[in-house]
Amino acid sequence: MKLSSSLILASILSTGAAFSPSSNKASFTARNVAAEPEVATGPSTDPVDKTLAGIDDGAEHDVFDPLGGDAPALVRNNNEEVWVPQRARPRRNRKSPAVRNMVRENIVTPSNFIYPLFIHDETFNQDIVSMPGCERHSLDSMLKEVGDAYQFGVRTFVLFPKVPDELKTNLGVEAYNPNGIVHRAIRMIKDKFPEATVCTDVALDPYSDQGHDGVVENGKILNDVTINQLCKQAVSQARAGADVVAPSDMMDGRVGAIRDALDSEGFTDVSILAYTAKYASAYYGPFRDALDSHPGFGDKKTYQQDPANGREALIEAALDAAEGADMLMVKPGMPYLDVIRRLKDNSNLPIAAYHVSGEYAMIKAACEKGWLEEKSVVLETLTCFKRAGADIILTYYAKQAAQWMAEDGLF
Repeated sequence: MKLSSSLILASILSTGAAFSPSSNKASFTARNVAAEPEVATGPSTDPVDKTLAGIDDGAEHDVFDPLGGDAPALVRNNNEEVWVPQRARPRRNRKSPAVRNMVRENIVTPSNFIYPLFIHDETFNQDIVSMPGCERHSLDSMLKEVGDAYQFGVRTFVLFPKVPDELKTNLGVEAYNPNGIVHRAIRMIKDKFPEATVCTDVALDPYSDQGHDGVVENGKILNDVTINQLCKQAVSQARAGADVVAPSDMMDGRVGAIRDALDSEGFTDVSILAYTAKYASAYYGPFRDALDSHPGFGDKKTYQQDPANGREALIEAALDAAEGADMLMVKPGMPYLDVIRRLKDNSNLPIAAYHVSGEYAMIKAACEKGWLEEKSVVLETLTCFKRAGADIILTYYAKQAAQWMAEDGLF
């Protein structure tokens, strides 16, 4: 009696039947699992007969023969082995680690990273619950973290402050206090690690009692008044030793104004990393937890870009480049790989991608659940940014990724 495949499968599952090849013939042997437990022998290491001759002899069902008929799907080579007569075989460039490394199109190294660090004016570190593994650092701890990352090849850092509420105002005047936390942090890093590159965030939201990136009047964020304050902030940071200022506010015209302000004070060597395509994204929540800078009202959609728009980023990129930006950033990263590619294809400036807090938190949560393997998924994610066109990657994984790369001998 012939058995259908479904009946055979049901029989195996219900009786413990095992498939055992014997003399190139398929046969099924039922065994009583309770009476005779199956001994696990592991995967077969027997060599494969590449002619595959007779492997289906004795099968009790029809088996399609790819080598048969007037139009066979496969043929035999000179050794009588089954053969697909195809000259181009992309797998040849994947056959070993050495070959894969030799032909790899995109390589991520620690020199591509900018490491964001959260700081506060306390003597202790504060865990950020929504960003496992990240902390608000004391300034002493920040310096140690810079040193730890430095030894693995990370050379660039960006600072984000948690500012006490009593220092916050609508005009954000604490942003340009030369003795403020960011300014002191810059000086500490440059004093101990003079070759490190220190970036600063140029925006008012950490310093605003309104929780917005600009000065507010009657619920509206004032563009030009805000830029006046941002110019003060950028110049004060440059005076403290910042190598790169990164305006993240998305006010119209702020890159040109900041460039002129820096140049007029002699800071022609200070770079501008413009947040060119910063979207009004739902992925920023954990970052705002870290800085306690959630919007005091409404949202940021009147100045950050609409997530539905891609071409609009080209307008922003053209403006920022014309106004003197040295690098262009896309934020967030993974949900906007297409925008990274658009900017890469349409600008000769270096492109940065921000692997933001929400993306980081999702990976952490999935890994804590055991659903993903952290090292593999992180390194794949960072490579995706590079493949899409990013030259620079801001990521909270910078130190850890650099350590993994060092352990794997990737740099």
